[in-house]
Order: sequence, then C-alpha cells, then structure tokens
Amino acid sequence: MKKTLVIFAVLVNFVTQAQQEISVDLGDALVMKTIEVTYEYYLADQSSIGISGLFNFEGKNSDFRYNEDNMITPFFRHYFTTAQNWNYFGEIFIGINSGEKDSAIKYTDGALGVSVGTKYVSNGGFMVSVLGGIGRNMFSDNSPAVVPRVGLNIGYRF
Repeated sequence: MKKTLVIFAVLVNFVTQAQQEISVDLGDALVMKTIEVTYEYYLADQSSIGISGLFNFEGKNSDFRYNEDNMITPFFRHYFTTAQNWNYFGEIFIGINSGEKDSAIKYTDGALGVSVGTKYVSNGGFMVSVLGGIGRNMFSDNSPAVVPRVGLNIGYRF
C-alpha cells in the first residue's frame, strides 16, 4: 500500500509540475468549417509530445476542403532554442485519418509526416503558433497519398 501511495504521489507531482498547453486551430475554423483541438505536454525545455483531433464539417461539394473527415494526430516536437517567448520547432507526426476519396470510396489510413513551425507564448500563458507540414499515407491505396498539416493555433499554457 505504501508503494502504491508513493508511486501515485510521484506521478501527480510529475504531471502538476510540467507545462501543458491546449489550443484551437483558428485558421481551419474560419476558412474551412473545420475544428482542430490540440493538447501538448512538455517533457523538457526543448521537447514535447501531444495529440491533435481534427473534425471536418465542410460539405463534400465544397471547392476547398480537407480530404480527411477526421484525423487524430499524435506528435513529438523538438524546440530549437530554450527561449520562453518565441521559439521554432520541428515535429514528427502520425496522422490516423479517415474520409472519402472521389465521393464514393471510404478509407482509413495512417500517415507519417514532418512539420515545422514557430510559437509565441506570452508571460501570462496566451499562446499563438503557426505550423506547416506534410505526411504520406502508408497503408491503403484507397486514400489520398498526401496529408497536409497546417495551422494557425491560439491557446493557453498552464
């Protein structure tokens, strides 16, 4: 019982001391009726892990929309400096995506990709980031070959 309490106390301390962020992709919401929410957990000053969820509400007949109806994207980010306010990062991601190709063929696939971006965090915790990247679907011939990862995110660091 004592071991369990000690392990629980260490885990709680670990989680509460780390920096975390939650953000929403403002660009997707305004331009394409798409919502993307991101959670990021900092492992150290220059590295973090996170997950994004993208949900596409744009109509199928729209001229400009993502191919993906939804996508879950776990990622790893490496920040190039230890600056607290402005920073640049590189990212490796896996995009688990699904949708319809050519309005008839439903697919689910996984993409491996890379992104680069920049982030500003104010002293009060307000956060703005811009990122762009590309991934390649690897497991299905029915899915689009390329998966974009772009965003203009706003959020909060706590």
